Order: sequence, then C-alpha cells, then structure tokens
Amino acid sequence: MSVRLLPAVAVALLASASVSAQVKWDFPTPYADREVLTKNTVQFAEDVRRATNGQLIITMHTANSLIKNPEIKRAVQTGQVQIGEIFKPNMGPEDPVFELDAIPFFAPGYKEARVLLDVSREAISQRMLKQGLRVLYMCPWPSQAFYSKKPINSLADLKGTKMRTYNAQTARLAQLMGAIPTTVQATEIPQAFTSGIIDTMFTAAGTGVTTKAWDYTRFVYDTQAWVPKNIAFVNEKAFQALSEPVKKALLEQAAIAEKRGWEMSEAENVNGPKQLVQNGMTLAPITPQFATELKKIGDQMLDDWVKKAGPEGKKITDAYYSKLKGN
Repeated sequence: MSVRLLPAVAVALLASASVSAQVKWDFPTPYADREVLTKNTVQFAEDVRRATNGQLIITMHTANSLIKNPEIKRAVQTGQVQIGEIFKPNMGPEDPVFELDAIPFFAPGYKEARVLLDVSREAISQRMLKQGLRVLYMCPWPSQAFYSKKPINSLADLKGTKMRTYNAQTARLAQLMGAIPTTVQATEIPQAFTSGIIDTMFTAAGTGVTTKAWDYTRFVYDTQAWVPKNIAFVNEKAFQALSEPVKKALLEQAAIAEKRGWEMSEAENVNGPKQLVQNGMTLAPITPQFATELKKIGDQMLDDWVKKAGPEGKKITDAYYSKLKGN
C-alpha cells in the first residue's frame, strides 16, 4: 500500500487553520496563588484547556499582576481582557444586589449562603448581562473572622482603631463599630499591619494563613459574620465569538468550578483556623456582648440595604427567608 503525502502547501494551510481555531484569553484575578479561590480558578483554566482540546487557552494572571483589583471589571467590559474574577460585594456602589452577601449576620453560614445565591442568582446574572458580561460562577470565601493586635471584648475596645476595609459595606461596618475605615488590598495586609496602617480586620481564616497573620497580629475571633462570594465573568462578545462546542465546554467547566469552589471553601473554613492556632495565634469565640453589638449593627445595615434596594431587594430577602425556613 502506498502512502500519499500531502503537498507542502496543504500542510501549511492545515497548520494555519489549527492556529486560527485556537482562542487565547487573559484572566486577571487580584488574589494570590495560595488563596483557596485562586487555586480553584487556576484549575478551571486548566480544565477548560483540556475540555476544549486546546481550542481555548486561558492564561491566569494572579495577585494583581496584570490589572489591579478595582480595574478588572472595566477591563473585561471593554475587551482589554476577556475574562476576570473579583469580589462580588465590591460592585455594591453600582447596584445593592451585588453586596447583599456582605451584610454581617444576614447569611452567616454556608447553608444560608447557598440559599441566598439561589434566590439572587438570576438578578445578579441579568445585571451583569446588561453590562456586557456573562456570569460563569460564584464561589464563597470562608466565613469572615475578626483579627486584632489586642483582645476585643466589646465595641468599646475598637473605638478609634484603624480597621482594614475593602469596599463600601466594610467601610460602613467600620464606621458603625466606631473604628476608622482604612482601605487595604489583600496582598498588602501584612505590611499594613506591621507599619501600623491598620490594627484590625475582618477576613477569611484562609487569608490569615496565606498572609501569615501570626507574624503581625495575635488574636482571631470566630465571628461567622458572613460568607461573601467571588464572581467570575466573561465578556459577552468574546463568549459569543466562540464556537458552539467550546461555549458548551466552557459553561460545563464553570459549573464544575462553582461546585468545587464551594467544597474547597468549606474545607478551608475548617482547616484555616487550625493552622492559625498551630502557628501560635489565639482563637476564641466573640463575647456575648460583642456578638449582640455586631448583630445590632448587622440589622441596621440590612434595614439600610432594603431601603436602598427597593421592591426587588425586598423580594430577594423575602424569598431568602422563605426558602431558608423551608430548608
């Protein structure tokens, strides 16, 4: 049997077609490689490459290395990059629906966080789509703990201290606690503590581990105040430009990434506090007085949110309470 060799021109055309069929996207995220949600997103990018047989290549740019945190959403909207991930409550100034999961003690655990996502997902997705963005997945940070250089028994101990904030909601929380709101990005936390820029912060235990909180602070309190989410999204025009099989594979891997991200977060919520203690930090529940004071602040922030969000906001909270009761 003779083997028919393709002419050189035909080989070149096939190679050219193969290259043109490959799509490359840049994916900036503000969080460090060691963060649990970053690990999930890196895995998502790799899974997309495999699921599309290399037709869609997503290059990760972590820890603010390509585009800074506040600029990521706009960069995806304008097509500067095709895909990105940010902390969803940071979009609160645009629309209150984005920040509901950052209200203290409204949805403090994973069960509550899942219910809240179920009843708000459609509203979030529609708002993003109007901005030319398609939601891919939303995954939670572990429950927020409170870090301090000194023991905290009540709000009186926080008066005048400098508290790390990262969006409008945490700034409002700091004000209501009697602290001074101070904007600090996650990657800047250790330096901010050691230089005296901040004295306290709310953040996930996993972030405490990745930033080695034991080097700059001593006390961590298990407040279980809220379980906020990151949101990964893609430029809608870039999405629509994909072939149908690649679109399908991308959405399938996004669904897998969301499920995996929740599982990874819950595991980190257990392991993170243990690692803090192993490295010498003092972990304790908040005092009944502090818990009561924080709950009162959370109730006030929720009332303010419902007034700001209007009828649709009330519809979401009513659906949340109804579904939570049914569960």
